[in-house]
Amino acid sequence: MKDTGRILFAIPFAVFGLLHFIYGSNMAGIVPSWLPGAIFWVYLTGLAMIAAAVALITKKQIFLASILLAVLMLIFVLTVHLPSALSGGQMSGLLKDFALGGAALMIAGVFKQ
Repeated sequence: MKDTGRILFAIPFAVFGLLHFIYGSNMAGIVPSWLPGAIFWVYLTGLAMIAAAVALITKKQIFLASILLAVLMLIFVLTVHLPSALSGGQMSGLLKDFALGGAALMIAGVFKQ
């Protein structure tokens, strides 16, 4: 059962990562303005999500990949979603990434070696 959950968790991250490359220029506007090179960060985070998905699917470095994925989700929450929510934006992205970060930590706990 845990293998099915691990794979089902990984697949959306592979898709999210690919979408960062397909729609990178559109996503660059989401990167905080104080961070230079917005498109670079969009591509880097897309690559990170793809790498995490590959690690989870292939069972290589699951613990490390899950911890780093949780950190990435928390960074998204703090730098993108929280400022938006505090200025009257939607909370759905914040809650989604917060939950995904928590799930990544649970996976790290299950697969800790």
